[in-house]
Amino acid sequence: MDVRGRGAIVTGGGSGLGAAAARALAGAGAKVCVLDVNAETAAAVAKEIGGLGLVCDVASAQDAEAAVAQAHEAHGPCRVLVNCAGIAPAKRIVGRKGTMALADFEQVIRVNLIGSFNLLRLAAADMAGAEALEDGERGVVVSTSSVAAVEGQIGQAAYAASKAGIIGMMLPAAREFAKIGIRVMTVAPGLIGTPLLLNMPQEVQDNLAGQVPFPHRFGKPEEFADLVMHIVENRMLNGDVIRLDGALRMQ
Repeated sequence: MDVRGRGAIVTGGGSGLGAAAARALAGAGAKVCVLDVNAETAAAVAKEIGGLGLVCDVASAQDAEAAVAQAHEAHGPCRVLVNCAGIAPAKRIVGRKGTMALADFEQVIRVNLIGSFNLLRLAAADMAGAEALEDGERGVVVSTSSVAAVEGQIGQAAYAASKAGIIGMMLPAAREFAKIGIRVMTVAPGLIGTPLLLNMPQEVQDNLAGQVPFPHRFGKPEEFADLVMHIVENRMLNGDVIRLDGALRMQ
């Protein structure tokens, strides 16, 4: 898809992977709506790229419906959705202080999985009403999973489950939307240099980066954004997961 002049929505767009994707889409000419729970970062990225910044709890039906409607009013129908909003708290199922609170597990599933589905359903409905483009294409959805979906570490039960769920809903969605020209893809990043990792002690960062076979470093948010743009532009990419991990296989 050629995104020039077309509407795009990026969740978690105020920082990290989402901000990089928003910048890449805007750089290619898309009209980008940045969604984030942090009003300041959403506004800052939106101002930088000449887009629209909105506060949105992605797991809230009311918030998401309002955001998609505002994006449509400002930019026309959504043609690209990039789901990057997510949280990654680490907690053992049974730790020294007892069992993991069910509410903690629910919160991760709510934001990462339900939030991704929430925007998927609303953006797809918006795309469905748009005019068909080349090859009958109407839109593209790219959601963010993780290598933890299949190689989760101790303390990542909730996070791994949420990211596995994103992969699980991808193919049914791609099959359902194929008849109306909407593609659904997933990217599963490994260790990417986002604030989550870069705020860790340097010794921890060096240890983690040393586990990546090649290149021997953290991935860059811009490399994630480059992959998102290729997915958007390549119409044969549909219903699949692409790992972005430098051949990393977590033990």
